[in-house]
Amino acid sequence: MEPQREIAGSPTRPARRGELLLELLSEEIPARMQRAAIAGLCALLRDKLAAAEIPAERLAGFVTPRRLAVIAEGIPARQPGRREERRGPRVGAPQAAIDGFLRATGCTPAACEIRDTGRGAFYFAVIERPGRAAAEVLPALIGAAMAELSWPKSMRFPAAPLRWVRPLISVVCLFDGEIVPLDLGTVPVGRKTRGHRFLAPGEIAVRDAADYRERLEEAYVVLDRDRRAGMIRDGLERLAAAAQLHVKPDPALLDEVAGLVEFPVPLIGAVDPAFMVLPPEVLTAAMRTHQKYFSCLSPDGSPAPRFLFVANNLAPDGGAAIVAGNERVLRARLADARFFWEQDRKVPLRERVEKLKERIYHEKLGTMYDKAERMGLLAHLLVEQVPGADLDRACAAARLAKADLSTGMVGEFPELQGIMGRYYALEDGEDPRVAQAIAEHYKPQGPNDTCPAAPESIVVALADKIDALAAFFAIGEKPTGSRDPFALRRAAQGVIRIILENKLRLSLRPLFTRGANFFAVNTGATAGEVLDFIADRLKVHLRAEGVRHDLIAAVFALGEDDLVRLRARVDALATFLASEDGANLLVAYRRAANIVAIEERRDGRRYDGPVAAALLRQAEEKALFDSLSEVSRDTGTELAREEFAGAMAALAQLRQPIDAFFDKVTVNCEESRLRENRLRLLSAIRATMNQVADFSQIEG
Repeated sequence: MEPQREIAGSPTRPARRGELLLELLSEEIPARMQRAAIAGLCALLRDKLAAAEIPAERLAGFVTPRRLAVIAEGIPARQPGRREERRGPRVGAPQAAIDGFLRATGCTPAACEIRDTGRGAFYFAVIERPGRAAAEVLPALIGAAMAELSWPKSMRFPAAPLRWVRPLISVVCLFDGEIVPLDLGTVPVGRKTRGHRFLAPGEIAVRDAADYRERLEEAYVVLDRDRRAGMIRDGLERLAAAAQLHVKPDPALLDEVAGLVEFPVPLIGAVDPAFMVLPPEVLTAAMRTHQKYFSCLSPDGSPAPRFLFVANNLAPDGGAAIVAGNERVLRARLADARFFWEQDRKVPLRERVEKLKERIYHEKLGTMYDKAERMGLLAHLLVEQVPGADLDRACAAARLAKADLSTGMVGEFPELQGIMGRYYALEDGEDPRVAQAIAEHYKPQGPNDTCPAAPESIVVALADKIDALAAFFAIGEKPTGSRDPFALRRAAQGVIRIILENKLRLSLRPLFTRGANFFAVNTGATAGEVLDFIADRLKVHLRAEGVRHDLIAAVFALGEDDLVRLRARVDALATFLASEDGANLLVAYRRAANIVAIEERRDGRRYDGPVAAALLRQAEEKALFDSLSEVSRDTGTELAREEFAGAMAALAQLRQPIDAFFDKVTVNCEESRLRENRLRLLSAIRATMNQVADFSQIEG
């Protein structure tokens, strides 16, 4: 196929009716910004078309490294017309008032109607306002969408009066095949675009959306990002299979590379065998981080001396020169990595701990050395609650966890922190369990990352995250809706996952209190704030499993800080509320709690004192009092045994006596002592049920 240089001409066939084609061609858009940009542009255009009453039936967006493109179909040719009626002055009013009304409405006397409103006869003007043509509405609408599109970083450039991620080169804007003019300064707006930067650099004139897609395909531009990703994936797998190898899975890199090329050409190169002595993670980092190369694996899963990459060009020699150039670049990268590997091992990891005093963690929280010391002290508490954890190994790992930050390898590849600490610890003869804990103490680093499972790894990972949460909350550096610069949400999520996935029975409040104790703050208040934050993240974590957030809040409100026990309580509570007894008992609880709350506000006092048995007169209130005593005792027993389903079953016994009480007993009776006692009885319902959960937090 010969590269398409230029296709000139004007429209010769009718475009699909109601079709908008918009392409914004620019210099290279960073890959990480592309998906959000096209999604944002599509959303803005969809909303603005709907608001202008010319909604699109279908709207699709496409993005390449150089262009955002939107194709909308089924846009009405015109906005709907408007009929407006305006009442004027009364018949017989002064002529000046009538003349002013006619001028304001643009009507003649003959065009006005006279109607009797029941309060007299008035002039009415009926104004027909035809809808504007879509072609007239679109320029301002598209201009507003472009101006409002948000970029993480944007720039001004001389050619256009708006900020954009990179300088705009040209814009294609067609409605039903006709050019829609846009006010973009000196940026050309019309029907001309460009194909692939190297393979088809000339201008291309397009008639409509179908022609646009066909011409770009001929000009070596694959418009659909997902299709490019599929081409890359299939090409890489084909090359690897031909070499009897496998591609190391890397979905994030695949997505990024799909945003770097418009016409992907996968190629394979060789790694110099001399570099295969490097740790596999170093090989991968050197290839991935700087070069965007994919790693190859042998059939047994070990690293293979080959790499895969994606070119954005078709070479006459089949890519041989491109491969050779990339092999030279990789040799230089790996030579640097081997130098760091050899130099770093000359200094034992334990000797690097003192260097942490030179590395600031945070200006208000001291150095990385201080953090490692705090982690060691927290490890003392955690070892007692993590089965199988050894104090000496856990403390050694906590002390050494951050030591690799001063190594040359981590300086070059920060993503290897912890991982390199493990290799250097093993080189130094440290216990393998200590080395493993060093490597895993950052885990989990995201929802798809695994959690540490070895006892010492659990201890150090929790110590790291608990220290971060307590420390930053202590100095007031809490996450906001839009900002979380210290990744505290990720730390909280990590604490939750480590505890739940390992079924750890530990209380968080004492740990966060100890963490806050390192700083001159109100430790109790800080621990409470962190626990509230953990509760919010737990709601997010369990939402995917269908767990109701209000049930988590209801259990957390009791001060429950054992996440495994909290989860068991929540599950039992959900099952109970799904039953007829549970649903009806919740209604009764609300009725009782509302009555007590209203009367307490009115009387300016509380009614949570003991119930006087001698003042119980009706059989129904006596039966409720007896049931509350029995159920309270049974519920407490079941809770102590952590038999939460049994505690719910005990509560279910209250349904019948509560129903009978409300059916037969008047709470607000005239006798004040009797009324007070009955309010205390209702308060006892609230207190008994709140042993299990704070039912006032439950919605629905």
